[in-house]
This record gives sequence, C-alpha cells and structure tokens, in this order.
Amino acid sequence: MSRVCDLTGKRYMSGNTVSHANNRTRRKFNINLRSVSLQSDTLNEKFNLRIAASTMRTISKHGGFDKFIITSSDTKLSEIALKIKRKIQKTLSPSK
Repeated sequence: MSRVCDLTGKRYMSGNTVSHANNRTRRKFNINLRSVSLQSDTLNEKFNLRIAASTMRTISKHGGFDKFIITSSDTKLSEIALKIKRKIQKTLSPSK
C-alpha cells in the first residue's frame, strides 16, 4: 500500500540528510497518514479512508467532509475522492 493521501493525493517529499561534516544523502519525508472513517451527511454513508493529518484539519476548517469535497477542485482530488464527489453531487442536484 503506497503512502498517499486518499483525498488530496499528497505524497512524500524528498530532500537531503545533512551530516555534521556537511555530507548530503537523499532521503524521503513521509506524510502523516491516518486511517479514519468520514461520515457524509448527504449520503448517510461512512467512508474508510487513509488521509493525512493536515487534510483532517482542512476538512474541519471547511465545515465538514461534504463541504470540503464539493468546494475542492477536481485536479487536487484523488480518484477515490472524485468518485465520492460525483456521488454527493448527484444526490444534491435536482432530479428532472
């Protein structure tokens, strides 16, 4: 399982470990992933996702999972999040 946020698609960052002698060695800075279940109010459904801790703070800032998904752009969301977003938009749109 790769270490990627299911909602935002955030991945690791790369950089250098610098020793006292100023030797530089490549390394990875992994993201802080958490397994959470997020409740969608419009779908009355829970989604089990692996998201970054920073994404959890962003969701609460936007006022909930549904508002976060709807307001975020499609280019920033991962494939799993896009499927959830389409489900939510389908239920929110007035049916003809």
